[in-house]
Amino acid sequence: MMATRRELLLKLAAKVSNNQRATAAIATGLAARNGLIQRSSRSFSTAAQVDPPTATIVNKAAPADLASSLDQAKLEGETPKRSRVSDVTIQEVLKAKHTARWVEPVIPHNATVRDAIVTCISQNISGMMVVDRTDTMKRQQKCVGLITSRDLLRIMAASIKDGKSAEEILNQSVIQQMTPINQVIYGRPDETIGMCRAIMAKLGIKCLPILVDGRVEGIITARDMSEFYYDPKDLGGKKNYLTDVSERVGLSENTSMAEPPIFVRQHLASKHDPLFINVGTAEYPHPFKSHDGVGANRRDFGPDDLATDPSLSEDAHFVSTVEMLDESGTNMQKLLYMGVADGVGSWREYGVDPRDFSRMLMGECQNILRDASSECSATGGTACTMISPAELLARSYKRTKEANVIGSSTACVGVFDSVHHQLHFSNIGDSGIIVLRHIDSDVASALQRNRTTPRTERKSDLRIAFVSQQQLKSFNHPYQMGWTGEEVVDKNSSFKQASDSCTSSVHILRGDIIIMATDGLFDNVDIDDIASIALKWELDNEFIDNGGIDTRRRRWESGSSLTDISAQCIPTLAEMLCQKARENSLDNTVDSPFALLAKENDIMWSGGMPDDCTVVAMHVVGKPANLNDV
Repeated sequence: MMATRRELLLKLAAKVSNNQRATAAIATGLAARNGLIQRSSRSFSTAAQVDPPTATIVNKAAPADLASSLDQAKLEGETPKRSRVSDVTIQEVLKAKHTARWVEPVIPHNATVRDAIVTCISQNISGMMVVDRTDTMKRQQKCVGLITSRDLLRIMAASIKDGKSAEEILNQSVIQQMTPINQVIYGRPDETIGMCRAIMAKLGIKCLPILVDGRVEGIITARDMSEFYYDPKDLGGKKNYLTDVSERVGLSENTSMAEPPIFVRQHLASKHDPLFINVGTAEYPHPFKSHDGVGANRRDFGPDDLATDPSLSEDAHFVSTVEMLDESGTNMQKLLYMGVADGVGSWREYGVDPRDFSRMLMGECQNILRDASSECSATGGTACTMISPAELLARSYKRTKEANVIGSSTACVGVFDSVHHQLHFSNIGDSGIIVLRHIDSDVASALQRNRTTPRTERKSDLRIAFVSQQQLKSFNHPYQMGWTGEEVVDKNSSFKQASDSCTSSVHILRGDIIIMATDGLFDNVDIDDIASIALKWELDNEFIDNGGIDTRRRRWESGSSLTDISAQCIPTLAEMLCQKARENSLDNTVDSPFALLAKENDIMWSGGMPDDCTVVAMHVVGKPANLNDV
């Protein structure tokens, strides 16, 4: 039987209140959180007071403004028009929630995981603001972070994996496990239910603090928005039980899980077969760059040919294949690591070469992996395990600081686990990863289908399966890793640690195309155009036939993977993308993605955005290269 998150916490809270060991309850059905997308759009003020609602009664089924319009319609003899739920403002939802039941969703910063679990269950809440009451009055509580029931499950799952006892888990401090205040995603009272639902779905969050004049007025959840417009009479009573519950409560003893769909079974049948990646890289410098500096435009650059020397680029990258222990700690496996970094050019104004930091950061990533692989070989695989991308970035950053290399850069580092078909990555700034995949419309869900182009007019079923989240302080101001010669203590600084990175994992399928690149690509080439270029590359090299995947599937079934052709041609795809980025960056007649976003942020910009561009293109295949196809 599958337990809900609330049931798990209820069981654990009961054991905590009786001072019993909670190991069994903690271990049941726990899963690590996928990772909160991190962004710092605006700092919360020190005042985080949540005031109870006034005595004004708000009808939950019809907010004040809606109720008045309904009454007016009745007086005029018209049929009242109900407002769409998605158009109702969050302010009305918050009023209705507080009127029905007032709970202050806070927990002290010195509280433990044990306290947080009990608070969640006793107050029936999914999230709490962590507040510091040290130097403030009780009603003026300074918010320092946010912790949710999902965080608590993630904490317990990670701690169990680390072998901690129940007491050690429950006695951990929430301030060490919370989402820091400068990474909390928040909403505004004038935003609608539809808008907030979209934000929560896109970013994978369940709790949304509502900020008003620097104060958190409450926390909205998906359940709050779903329950809005329901009267108590709609939720209880005999009639509602007979209508909504009686015919669907209780499963028979013979209930079992259904078999996966055919296309899923086909994938599961091969899930134990390792996958391999062929990699190609390309790096173009800023078109107006020379050894003397960077021209603002073509006239400023002069009549010389556009720059092509990769050594002029402030980008850096690495690709390394190493052998380390798998997560079981018993078997050696090959791991493919890759990374890109974009040096911040404004350091040039201070006499610092922007290339130094990015190259050192990526170079040390490669050195760390080489050292770890050598250690594995020397010890017979007894003292090394897979290094996570975030840990790799942290170690490289430490070495870069110790070498006193001044500068800063964005960074994106990933590792491909060929056995589990997982791509793990950590990203800081506006570099990133996209995954392109052929998704058969006959079996795809409604949301994955191409609903804009009629099927008869489509050239292929190549879709954008994943786009990594970027981290920006503001427009054209990405967060970055950096070193000035001393530690920066300003909390509003653009500098971030590896622990602040957006860290996630993507399940990879055979035939996928993975693109890791700096912003020189994404600022100049629309993602749909990237997919079109990748499709042309597939067609040119006959990986697919006329945009379809039936021929490819039959070829795979016969044992032919075209691995060698893929390994030879994948650098061409990286080159094609870099070349397209350069062409678009020099085109002043068509607005690039950068220009479109600039105008949305009230910045006048037309055409492309000349910049360094680095692309790491990857093609997922079923055999390692250098094998003869059957």
